[in-house]
Amino acid sequence: MTMLLHVIARGKIARSPEGELVNRYEKRLNWPVKMTELPESGGRIPEPQNSFKTVLLDERGRDLSSEELARILEHWRDDGVREVRFMLGAADGHAQVDRDGADLLLAFGKATWPHLLARAMLMEQLYRATTILAGHPYHRAG
Repeated sequence: MTMLLHVIARGKIARSPEGELVNRYEKRLNWPVKMTELPESGGRIPEPQNSFKTVLLDERGRDLSSEELARILEHWRDDGVREVRFMLGAADGHAQVDRDGADLLLAFGKATWPHLLARAMLMEQLYRATTILAGHPYHRAG
């Protein structure tokens, strides 16, 4: 069974070096991936159709290795989760109610990253995690 990796981000990435990176990793991913962009505020997050998990990118989240992220995705996939939603908030981050309802808070270290760069880093980590699960050498070569 395949699991949809759904990246939901505030703000438009448009034509930019970060956008090119996001597109590069999106094309390389062997798992189904969907990108949803929302305005800086407001906008409607699409309702999931089936079993799903929510991951918020948050500077106060867990700093996971690529292998740890891969194992979490593997566990969810094997448990029948159909979609994992990776939420990137606006500049002011996520509301506490959203943090409380998330299945995982994920950080990329203690540093604060620009929104567009964080999106590119997330896509690279999703690509890396899926290659780890596939036994592909990218993980060690990259």
